[in-house]
This record gives sequence, structure tokens and C-alpha cells, in this order.
Amino acid sequence: MSNPSQLRSLYRSLLRELPPKTLPSSSSSRARSPLHQRLRESFSGDAPHEHAVAQADQLVQYLRAQRQYTTLLERYNPGMNMDEEERVRLTARRVGMDLPVEYPKGGETS
Repeated sequence: MSNPSQLRSLYRSLLRELPPKTLPSSSSSRARSPLHQRLRESFSGDAPHEHAVAQADQLVQYLRAQRQYTTLLERYNPGMNMDEEERVRLTARRVGMDLPVEYPKGGETS
């Protein structure tokens, strides 16, 4: 069986890899998400089987890899989350051009 310090380390690793809670602020700042509560229940009970500990360790490794993958995608594909107009403007600027200012269809200038 795993000793308590290994389980504590695994539990903390899982919490570290989970996204930050997005619950609306309630009266208590320590409100936990349902996922956090479920993890806490599973680690606070009897000592889990070795198979469950191995699965939790694999989950930590998977979550860490997914977080790193997302970070790398954002770093090396900066235009991924931009709309088409912004991407075209930045591409034009990259080659030394500025897009012309577009006026409304009514012909009025402000």
C-alpha cells in the first residue's frame, strides 16, 4: 500500500493541475467545486488500492501534459484565438503595411 505522504503528494499534484475554480463567490471564500469535493472524499477515506493510486498518478501525468501542450500552442500559435480581421491586420503589419481605415457605408467621416 502507499504511505500517507505519497497519497498527500498525489492529492496535491491533482489539485495543482486542475483549473482554478470558477464558482461564483459565495459567503465563504473556501467554497469548493464538486470535483474538488469528490477528490477530497476519495483521498480522505480508507487507504486506496494500488490500482487506484496508479490511475491517479497517470491522471496527474496526463493533466500536466495537457497543460503544457496548451501553453506551447498558445506560445507558438499566437493568432489562434484572434478573429480573422485582427489576424489580417497583424499579418499586414508584419510585412510593413498598414491596412486602410474603413469608413462606414453612409459616407460620413467622424
